[in-house]
Amino acid sequence: MAQIIIKNVRKEFGNFTAVKESSFTIEDGEFFMLLGPSGCGKTTTLRMIAGLELPTSGEIYLDGEEISQKPPSQRDIAFVFQMFALYPHMNVRKNLSYPLVSQGMARRDVRAKVDEVAGILGIRDILNRPVGGLSGGDRQRVALGRAIVRDPKAFMMDEPLGALDAEFREHMSEELRALHDRMGATTVYVTHDQLEAMQMGDKIVVMNNAVVEQFGTPQEIYDTPATMFVADFIGSPSMNFLDFSGSLAPGADTVDLGGQHHAVPTQREEASGDLVFGVRPEHVRLTDAGAYRGEVLATEYLGTTQIITLDTPNGELKARTDSAQIAKVGETVGLTFEGPKITLFDKASGQALRSELNEKVLAHG
Repeated sequence: MAQIIIKNVRKEFGNFTAVKESSFTIEDGEFFMLLGPSGCGKTTTLRMIAGLELPTSGEIYLDGEEISQKPPSQRDIAFVFQMFALYPHMNVRKNLSYPLVSQGMARRDVRAKVDEVAGILGIRDILNRPVGGLSGGDRQRVALGRAIVRDPKAFMMDEPLGALDAEFREHMSEELRALHDRMGATTVYVTHDQLEAMQMGDKIVVMNNAVVEQFGTPQEIYDTPATMFVADFIGSPSMNFLDFSGSLAPGADTVDLGGQHHAVPTQREEASGDLVFGVRPEHVRLTDAGAYRGEVLATEYLGTTQIITLDTPNGELKARTDSAQIAKVGETVGLTFEGPKITLFDKASGQALRSELNEKVLAHG
């Protein structure tokens, strides 16, 4: 398996730019997620790594070799598509063995390798069945098996679970991550599902409008978003954004919000004008005596927790609290925030302001 380096890669289709100067490194053996909304450039990036698209400019390295202009056949990369891409006239065994037969492998070795992969995926009992009669989950296992059987340097997966129903998709995501851990393969996985990315990925690249917004571990992406887009896209419910205006000097550790001073991580840069106070719902606390207050607009019961929607002087926000917390629609309650967890943003650019909370992440990104 191998390290993959993306260096200033750009892709244009006529006058349309699909990917703008993307750079990041996928380490050997990582389960790496390309995450973002439809049309953001994540699948185009994946296809450029696999060789199905050639970059307009930039470099792609696989195992230390520059491959950006090489055809797919010379990259030793396996691709798993969303719609399975199986041969319908062949049974499962023949689908699995086809890549090896095409490479001229001896029949005995092909059979041994297919049996090994079928055992890993738990599909030995369906090897002689036609693929047309299989369930979606079994067809996805066969598609994965046809990629695995080649022992490639890396796997590219383009929303491979997208065609499955929600319950089975969750089950298959667990199986896929466990399979990755057993094999130690370098895997690049495209998804628009932020929960899938957070649960499965070692590292995540978040893309939007052809640009890499942030690159890091799931915890870095969630705890210290680099932009308002990332903060909004990651999390359910997403981060709250409360607008305010003011001036911050390096070393500032409070902000004036609704006439009240609220603690924030110590700021590392100067900022002024229209700013945004970002706080996750789980970092909002309801109190009886808080000076900063909000009106309860709605409550959503989720079992052990509840989501409470409130109207505040700086905008609407959501709080995730214990379900035993009593909050009645129409009442006014006090609110406090976990200061060390706050992220401040410049409203015009959408960029996070540098603070003691995120300075290492922003410097890394």
